[in-house]
Amino acid sequence: MATVTEHKRVDIRRNDTVKVLSGRDKGKQGRVLRVFPNTGRVLVEHVMIVHKHLRPSQKSKGGIAEQESPISLSKVQLVCATCGPVRIGHEVRGERKVRVCKKCGTTLEK
Repeated sequence: MATVTEHKRVDIRRNDTVKVLSGRDKGKQGRVLRVFPNTGRVLVEHVMIVHKHLRPSQKSKGGIAEQESPISLSKVQLVCATCGPVRIGHEVRGERKVRVCKKCGTTLEK
């Protein structure tokens, strides 16, 4: 089993749009469904699809289902609405600390 390194800060949040930088799904963009900061992974919609074999039960018929698998945080990059994939900076604007696009300077908050 891989060692678990605790991430202090994760700049990617749920419902952000990210682009996959490496791996079998390189170049794909998707919405973040879940973030796992303790393991340093994210679940991205329509990325890293795996087949799960389901046993028949009272609730389901069984068979082979497709589902997303978590991908490492280091393999994804946040997508700015104007610039595309960018690095993230932090600024204090007003009372709040916000995420900022490093290229154009716009806030990445929704």
